[in-house]
Amino acid sequence: MRYTPAAVALSLVAAVSSSVLHSEASEVLDPRASALMEQGQASLKAGATGQAVDAFEAALAVEPGSVAVLVALAEAERAKGLTGKAIRYYRIALERDPRNLAALAGEGVALAEKGATEKANRRLARLESLCGADCAQTRDVSAAIARGPSPENAAKVVSAPEVKTTPGTQSANQ
Repeated sequence: MRYTPAAVALSLVAAVSSSVLHSEASEVLDPRASALMEQGQASLKAGATGQAVDAFEAALAVEPGSVAVLVALAEAERAKGLTGKAIRYYRIALERDPRNLAALAGEGVALAEKGATEKANRRLARLESLCGADCAQTRDVSAAIARGPSPENAAKVVSAPEVKTTPGTQSANQ
């Protein structure tokens, strides 16, 4: 009986702190980073992916570790066809905010484009557990998995007669 007030107080602190952690406020970007993000989004819409990447990287320099900037940078890298780099940026964003739907969906789509269907299915399952089977992010990843790997990421098979060697070259093992 004498521990009851302490136990009640401790459980109240645990409940309040856990609810605060789950309801984290969205990050507010520095005005310079916001301007660079807008510039990058405009460049991305115009098809200038190189300029978009530059703007997003500059925004990341102003706002290091910003999840919004990391996701935008990953999307620009994916638009350039660099899915490996995009996946890396999505994973950094997910380390900072594991419940970020845009980062989960982007990584799932990039993994599907790369041909890593099993990992993409895991991202899809995670998205379904967070927002359900009917949210836009879940539909995007499902569609990307159905499409399969993109042509530029598909493995290229080369047969032995197609490999050209120059005379006088030696193997590194010799």
